[in-house]
Amino acid sequence: MSKSESDADQGHDHDHGQAVTAGNERRMTFVFVFTAGYAIVQAVGGWFSGSLALIADSGHMVSDAAALLLALIAYRVARRPVDSTRTYGFHRVRVLAALANGASLLLLVAWIIWEAIGRINAPQEVLAGPMLIVAAIGLMVNLWGAWVLSRGTKGDTNLKGAFLHVIGDLLGSVGAIAAAIGIMLTGWTLLDPILSVLVAALVVRSAWSLVRDSLRVLLQAVPRGLDARKAEAQLAELAEIEKAGHFHAWTLTDDTVVATVHVTPAEGTNPLVLPQLVSDWLKARYNIDHVTVQVDPQGTNWSDAL
Repeated sequence: MSKSESDADQGHDHDHGQAVTAGNERRMTFVFVFTAGYAIVQAVGGWFSGSLALIADSGHMVSDAAALLLALIAYRVARRPVDSTRTYGFHRVRVLAALANGASLLLLVAWIIWEAIGRINAPQEVLAGPMLIVAAIGLMVNLWGAWVLSRGTKGDTNLKGAFLHVIGDLLGSVGAIAAAIGIMLTGWTLLDPILSVLVAALVVRSAWSLVRDSLRVLLQAVPRGLDARKAEAQLAELAEIEKAGHFHAWTLTDDTVVATVHVTPAEGTNPLVLPQLVSDWLKARYNIDHVTVQVDPQGTNWSDAL
């Protein structure tokens, strides 16, 4: 039997982008413009009122505006065809942008915490009235954004992620309103730096998640929930397969998984059936989008071949 290699998606299109609906992209664009615009307003309002909490929440909204922008990039990238030099297209542009976004936000969090510590030790005046007005406007912007995104196409993971980010912003606005009212009623300005640290915790959580997940993709780590050695052992248990090895799986983007594997057929098995069989099994078991299967003759020593 001669050595054969088969792309398990033979006869299918090799575009790995997700389906894009014009309505969802339009919704995302509207919410991004309003979120980014309000983040600037909030930063200016925080500087004018002396509220570190508003500046911190502005950082949170910047992180979410960046997430919305990355989602929009994903939509646009999904429409770009592959070419002879970029056979997987431009999907990882989004990953690089996410890494840069996450790293810059971690620096912002460090500054917010440093400034908050200084204000706890030496409290500063906070204009609670302007703080309350800016936070209330933010709440309305986020309520509108959540409503717009909730009307999008169901099953769109891109849109769902953006919706969750907006909900996080909404909670930050509620916290800023509560702090402003608390300062107005009690005069206790320490509420402002305390809230800024809580908001910074929200930012660092999303920022670290961006950095961690981006690095996993760029390092071509096995997707979460998938054990390469276990997958090989399970494939070898199939009646049609004598041996399976050199299983590799990596994430092309955050929602597309690619894998390759070598197998040898069991005695009496037609090797031509293995690529489709292995591909179908891996897709069903591990939700892998694109599988390349290489069928090797019985007795092949893989350690010498690779």
